[in-house]
Amino acid sequence: MDRPLSSPRSPSVLLPFLICCLGVALFSVMDAAMKGLSLSIGLYNALLWRAITGSLLGLVLMLATRQRWPNLSVLRLHLLRGVVVALMASFFFWAIMRLPLAEAIALSFIAPLIALYLAALLLKERIGRQAIGASLLGLVGVGVILSGRMRGDYDGDALMGAGAVLLSAILFAWNLILQRQQAQLASPIEVAFFQHLVMLGVFAIGAPAWAIVPTGAAVPLVLLAAMLAFTSLAALAWAYARAEAQRLIPVEYTAFVWAAIFGWLAFGEQLTLATLAGALLIVAGCLIAARTKRADIAHVEAGAA
Repeated sequence: MDRPLSSPRSPSVLLPFLICCLGVALFSVMDAAMKGLSLSIGLYNALLWRAITGSLLGLVLMLATRQRWPNLSVLRLHLLRGVVVALMASFFFWAIMRLPLAEAIALSFIAPLIALYLAALLLKERIGRQAIGASLLGLVGVGVILSGRMRGDYDGDALMGAGAVLLSAILFAWNLILQRQQAQLASPIEVAFFQHLVMLGVFAIGAPAWAIVPTGAAVPLVLLAAMLAFTSLAALAWAYARAEAQRLIPVEYTAFVWAAIFGWLAFGEQLTLATLAGALLIVAGCLIAARTKRADIAHVEAGAA
């Protein structure tokens, strides 16, 4: 049953709105931390040690709050989503090693539009004309951003990074479909714990060949990235369980602003006109699509990996 509409000034809406703002900001800091960590100890070890730390943190919270153990059907959902997120995170963080944070986040915003078509394929939902037009607008935005990479300052490595973001966005769109099912079946702590645990299982496969112990200088970044990932994931799960998605979606697009700020502060990255224009077109397409139907699939923060 649909949640009844609430007044924008209602405390029941205000608190989830503020928690959502906090979650998006924390995810953006986590993206910057993961970029620095990946450049320092390599992508694989950044993902592995974040998953280890997040799993341990989640286990402590699961025991401390006496969370119930999920049944087999919910466990299967946790397993599937965890594998999808592991692949998605690998593509996304590989990309931000080669792209400015703001540009990667802007490209990742295409995920909700891809999710429209996955919902039609997997959930048999109907796509209206306006939603199709919105997706085309989003694709134009992607083209504008990529055009900035194909001009005189052409950078083949960065263009590969852009391709990795788009692959990550496809996986994230599938993740959005799974999230719709998961949100009704598990608590925020359970969702965050099993996502990290399954990701750990995936990344542990390569540990004998690639794992290294982080240096002393990298340990604070590992702890920071894990705490930010767990906290922001739980915060957004909590917010989306208590307010209509259509009221929270605009907050998610502030990730672009945070990414531009943290990319500039931490890595000296400059925001280009092509990235800004493309981001505006993609966001416009997402908001138009969200207005045509109930916006359950429009949770956009790709850094939620």
